[in-house]
Amino acid sequence: MNKRFFSYIMFAIFIIFFFIPIINLAVLAFANNYDYPTFLPTAFSFQWWKFVFSQENLFGAIIMSFVIASIATLLSIVICIPAAYAFARYEFPFKRMFLFSFLLSNAFPKIGLYVMIGVMFFKLNLMGTMRGVVLIHIVNTLMFMTWIPAGAFKSIHKEQEEAALDAGATPWQTFMHITLPLAMPGIITASIFTFLASLEEAQGTLLIGMPNIKTLSVLMYSVITDYPATGGAVFAIILVIPTIILLMVLRKFAGTKALSQGFTMK
Repeated sequence: MNKRFFSYIMFAIFIIFFFIPIINLAVLAFANNYDYPTFLPTAFSFQWWKFVFSQENLFGAIIMSFVIASIATLLSIVICIPAAYAFARYEFPFKRMFLFSFLLSNAFPKIGLYVMIGVMFFKLNLMGTMRGVVLIHIVNTLMFMTWIPAGAFKSIHKEQEEAALDAGATPWQTFMHITLPLAMPGIITASIFTFLASLEEAQGTLLIGMPNIKTLSVLMYSVITDYPATGGAVFAIILVIPTIILLMVLRKFAGTKALSQGFTMK
């Protein structure tokens, strides 16, 4: 009884910490007047929704966000999947060090990393360009596109591949018809996380892409700076919608097992 009661308490705490920020975000988005210390807004309206959708560059920023996220995801797949397979199947010097290095871009505040990259990009004439922004997004997604697929490849038993080879399949046919389909849930998981991370990236895009590249996240930054937080809440909800949709797709086609396998590679 005590154990079950403790479980209920922990679950309630999780619900509170998880849903209260989301509820507060929704309340802010529809608030007309929301002044501290009032618990709820004194008036509700669609004022800030009208304001956001009246922005001239809103739909251009949305399109730009999805274009950059798509390009960054595709390039990450091309670059990282072969590396993930190598990490999973081959032994080579400093393997663990290289694998761990993909975590470094997420190990400390990114603005310092962006400033250093910005100095290098300035010398390479990549500031304010689509190429520079895509490269910044790829730096942020290396961990997802390497660790999770590597775990997926690692979980495939070599006996399955050896059986295909014994049956007369070539190594390429074995990879395409046996290895890749079995690893696909992990690759889909990594691809969705990569797309979402790129879609929501703001600091690097702002530093490297301005003034030519404006995504939805960058536009949200400018609104939060110049207007009340209620305007930023509307942008946040717009960004949350594709996140929810893609996570539902992830849950249906990949499941939780594919994600857990990506972080259990040894």
